[in-house]
Amino acid sequence: MEYDYLIVGSGLYGSVFAHFAKQKGKKCFVIDKRSQLGGNIYCEDVEGIHVHKYGAHIFHTSNKEVWNFVNSFVPFNRYTNCPVANYRGKLYNLPFNMNTFYAMWGVTTPDEAITKIKEQKRDALAALNGRDPANLEEQALSLVGRDIYEKLIKGYTEKQWGRKCTELPAFIIKRLPVRLTFDNNYFNDVYQGIPIGGYNKLIEGLLEGIETKTDVDFFENRDYWQNIAKKIVFTGKIDEFYDYKFGKLEYRTVRFETEKLNKQNHQGNAVINYTEAEVPYTRIIEHKHFEPENPAYYKNVTVISREYSTELKVGMEPFYPVNDEKNGVLFQKYKALADAEKNVIFGGRLAEYKYYDMDDVIEKVMKDAKGI
Repeated sequence: MEYDYLIVGSGLYGSVFAHFAKQKGKKCFVIDKRSQLGGNIYCEDVEGIHVHKYGAHIFHTSNKEVWNFVNSFVPFNRYTNCPVANYRGKLYNLPFNMNTFYAMWGVTTPDEAITKIKEQKRDALAALNGRDPANLEEQALSLVGRDIYEKLIKGYTEKQWGRKCTELPAFIIKRLPVRLTFDNNYFNDVYQGIPIGGYNKLIEGLLEGIETKTDVDFFENRDYWQNIAKKIVFTGKIDEFYDYKFGKLEYRTVRFETEKLNKQNHQGNAVINYTEAEVPYTRIIEHKHFEPENPAYYKNVTVISREYSTELKVGMEPFYPVNDEKNGVLFQKYKALADAEKNVIFGGRLAEYKYYDMDDVIEKVMKDAKGI
C-alpha cells in the first residue's frame, strides 16, 4: 500500500483532513470526480470576479481556533452577510429585525413590534391549544405570525424543499431569529468574512504538498483505489458507498443560472431572496459584493447567479439531505455499517447525511484528526 490515507473528495472536510494528516507525517492522496479541487466552495474566475460556482459560501464562526486556522492560509475580509428579501417588489431586511418590522407594519419601537408579533401569533397559538406544532407551517405561525410567514417564509421554503410547508417537519425551523434592533447582520458569530482572492486560495493552502488527482470517480475502479492506502477517508454519499443496499437516501440540489452583465452593479447586495412562490428561483447572488476590496469590483461588469432548488436527478450534484423521519431511519441503517468499518472514515455532509456550516466541518475534522 503506497499511501496512509486515500481521501475521496477534495471539499472542505477532505482537504482539512489531508492537511492534518500530512502534518502528522502521513502520506495522503486526494481524488475528486470533478475537474477541479475544492468541492462546493470552488470559485471560478470571471474577469477577476470570484464566482461561487456552487452557491454562496459565507464563512462565520465564534470559534477563535477555527478562525485563526483558516486565516493562516489566506486572510479573510470583513464581509458581513445582510441578505434582503424581495416579495412582489417590496424589500425586507433579513434576519427579521426592526427594519423588517418597520417595512412590514410601520412600527418604529421594539414595544410596538412585540405587540404586533403577539397579535399576529394569537390565532396560531389558539389553534394549537397547547399541543406542539405538527408541521413547519404551524411552527412558523406560532413563532412569528401570519404576515411574516406568508410573505417571507412560505413561498421560499416550499421552493427550497419542493414540498408544502404543511408536509415539512416542524423541527426544520425550531426557532426563527427575531431581533428587536435595527441590525441587518444575519449571523450572530464573532468572526465573519470571505477569503481575499476567493476560496480556491484556502484549498490550495490546505492541499499544498499533497498529491491530488481530479476527474477520478472512485466507484469506476473501486478495487484499485481501496488497495492503494491503509485507510480511506470518504466524503461522498454514504448510500452510494454501500451500493444503495437499503435504498437511496433523498437529497436536494441546486441548479444555477449564471449570467455576466455589462454593468458595474446589478442589485446592490450580494444576496437577495425571492420569497414569493410565483418566482421560480429562490435567490439571486451577485458575486462581486462578497469582495468589495477586489479591484474587479469597480469594473463595468458583474456576474449574477439565479438559484433553483430541485430534487436530485441523475448527473446532478447532491447539496443537502432531506432530514425527515423516513430518511433518518434509512440513514441509521447505513450508519450502523459505517460504524463497524475499521479502515474507513466517513466525513462531511454527504457521508454523514447532515447539514454542516463550514466552521462546523473544520471543528469536526479537528476532532476526527486527533486519532491519526
